Amino acid sequence: MSGFMSLFADLVGSIADLLEPVFHVSAMAAAIVLFTACVRLLVHPLSRASARGQKARARLNPQIAELRKKHAKNPEKLQKAVLELHREEKVSPLSGCLPSLFQLPAFFLLYHLFSNSSIGGEANALLGHKLFAAPLGGRWADALGDGGPFGAQGLVYLALFAIVAAVATFNFRRTKTQMAATAAATPAGDAGQQVPGMGAITKVMPFMSFMTLFTVAFVPLAAALYVVTSTTWSAVERAVLYRDVPIGAGALAAAG
Repeated sequence: MSGFMSLFADLVGSIADLLEPVFHVSAMAAAIVLFTACVRLLVHPLSRASARGQKARARLNPQIAELRKKHAKNPEKLQKAVLELHREEKVSPLSGCLPSLFQLPAFFLLYHLFSNSSIGGEANALLGHKLFAAPLGGRWADALGDGGPFGAQGLVYLALFAIVAAVATFNFRRTKTQMAATAAATPAGDAGQQVPGMGAITKVMPFMSFMTLFTVAFVPLAAALYVVTSTTWSAVERAVLYRDVPIGAGALAAAG
């Protein structure tokens, strides 16, 4: 594992060296943003496949509505019938989770890379890099202890929080709008006959993006940069790929 971490550190360091003439002291931070963009490009085919799956599930809505009426008093039979319909139509209800799952290794690599004081038995030189005044291996608590929220380091985190809050607000409003449109399109008397568990998911889902604020606050700044970049990418990507997909057709995709 240490050997792999050393190779990854060399890779990120090489990217930073290429960017240093442009970004100077923040070259490593720029390298992490570029690395994140490359990861998202690699995952993009999965995101497109997920969007196609969402549209396929949206086409099944009339059939699912019929199943809700048929099994209105038997949630267990309803769940089995819906799953069987998905199998017959070759639609996976969990396909929206795949893009997020495939990004986790990259996030944890950065997390561990900037959390350890040594790599391969040698001092971790990456910890000396900064985003403006904030060390990439530092956390928000460190910034608060060195100048407070409006100190040189604190302002870097405030900027990241502002970006995350803006993206989360965009996602929240978009999700609420789609949920309202889906509710308006639901036949009278069919409300409340949802697939078991889906109601709870759709209620919580609009607020999921705001959880990113806690992630940014508690992980090393390098990992926080990955999260902020990836979250922003996701918001733009979903706005394009899912613009015609009702939220009720695939609630899990919006959390990716």
